[in-house]
Amino acid sequence: MKKLAISTLAVLIACPAFAGYQNEGSSWQIWGFDPYIGLRGGVAYNNTNYNFLGNKASLTDATLQGRVALGLEMCDNYRTEIEWSMFSKAKDTARFNDYDVDVKTSLQTLLMNAYMEFDTHSMIRPFIGLGAGAGFASIDRSGFGIMPHTSDKAGFAANGVMGMTFDWQQFAVDVAARYTYVDVQSGLHNFGADVGIRFMF
Repeated sequence: MKKLAISTLAVLIACPAFAGYQNEGSSWQIWGFDPYIGLRGGVAYNNTNYNFLGNKASLTDATLQGRVALGLEMCDNYRTEIEWSMFSKAKDTARFNDYDVDVKTSLQTLLMNAYMEFDTHSMIRPFIGLGAGAGFASIDRSGFGIMPHTSDKAGFAANGVMGMTFDWQQFAVDVAARYTYVDVQSGLHNFGADVGIRFMF
């Protein structure tokens, strides 16, 4: 975790320096596409449908989320990216038969996202987005009278996004609401909101 935090801090410091070259006529365009890196953080509401002892319970908790994305902007109002997300551990307790069971869920996702922005001549633009990829969940189960158990599962993941972009050419600030679905257990649902910054190269 320390290595991740140090690497993220280094990127935060370095990105504005590289992005600043854009106004001096230098660009890292790739076949006419403008590359960018995005850093996002926010809060989320996690809901996991968990099966145990022949019963199903809905486990919920508020979590924090962090996201890093590498993307390409196309034609001013389209962009696509690869995004890696991490969520803090969701914790909840449910009763299965005569047992109170504690369940902790850790989640990461790797998604390919596509966005469309509206009104490209404005500095403030609404956008929508869709993404698909993989979700990786680690689920810990414990409680009095039951054997502790850890299950690592991977499954299909998809998300939908809507929000607003505040564009300053060298960088943009995105405010977004997200829904993420991961096909683990009987379905993991994550509803979140975040603020992010994209550095253009």
